[in-house]
Amino acid sequence: MIDSVQAQEVSKDPEMGLLLFTVFTASYNRAELLTRVYESLCAQSCREFEWLIVDDGSTDNTRAIVEHFESIAPFQIRYVWQANRHKKVALNLGVRLAQGELLVVLDSDDTLFPEALETMKNLWMDIPLARRSEFSAVTGLCVRPDGKIVGQKYPRDMMDATPMEMILRYRVTGEKFGFQRTEVMRQFPFPEDVWGYLPESIVWWGIAKAGYKTRFVNVVLRTYFDSQDSISRAHDRPGSSDASIQGLRALAHDMLTNHLDWFWVRPSAFLLAAARYTRFSLRIKQARRAVRKGFAQAQVASDPYAITSFWSTWLILLMLPLGYLLFWRDCLKGHA
Repeated sequence: MIDSVQAQEVSKDPEMGLLLFTVFTASYNRAELLTRVYESLCAQSCREFEWLIVDDGSTDNTRAIVEHFESIAPFQIRYVWQANRHKKVALNLGVRLAQGELLVVLDSDDTLFPEALETMKNLWMDIPLARRSEFSAVTGLCVRPDGKIVGQKYPRDMMDATPMEMILRYRVTGEKFGFQRTEVMRQFPFPEDVWGYLPESIVWWGIAKAGYKTRFVNVVLRTYFDSQDSISRAHDRPGSSDASIQGLRALAHDMLTNHLDWFWVRPSAFLLAAARYTRFSLRIKQARRAVRKGFAQAQVASDPYAITSFWSTWLILLMLPLGYLLFWRDCLKGHA
């Protein structure tokens, strides 16, 4: 079941001549939650989208649930199954298969506000056509089920900046949501040489470094459900921490290797990254010695995330005591 086009014709964006949105969902054994996602898509006032689901090797009844949705949905649904390789690989596949100009990554446990796609369309069209090539994304806010904003709002209701600037200069934190241009995402695939969870910030920061801007808006688009089984929380769960330590080390490596030009904007962020690099390097070595799950063996021959630059090495040495302290704290909590 790769493709299924429903009876209702999916409209195209008149300016681009393309399907406007691909709403992408990667799912792994989340069949019971997909109905919530589906219902939020049915409620959208904008119908210029397809729903692309990449099933990351589910063993539950995900396929049957999606087949049912396909038979009744008022929009196009496409379902693709792959052997379990984690969200980053599913996302790369989704980007390659997407038919929409704009990619909306909607997790399998979250929902869109009914006007979310319409709002995102209007925000995109508000950017003059001659300037759209400067932008990779439009990003808004998320709320929790109780209606509270996740993290901070942006300093102004509309800002054109980069994710690095928003995090380091303006110190805006918390889950955010919007879309990326599909053609830009195809230029920046997620690294697949990291076992387990990989923070998506690695890609967003790479896109920013290439010079693309994001339009940030204080508009709520998504309800964020903080699920206990989320892969992004894996490093917080004793006994399951192996699923994220390589990705978190890769993120620290990326910050120390590719973004040191931002150091003086917020030095503390880079000092903490240096300590975290040591912390997760030690955890990987310990996991390798214990031969847990065998995932660390891939780094024995060569380490693509070794630090080689002088200034990054100096920062790591400076923060070595804190790195070891964080590692031993993990050990005491049973995370390593």
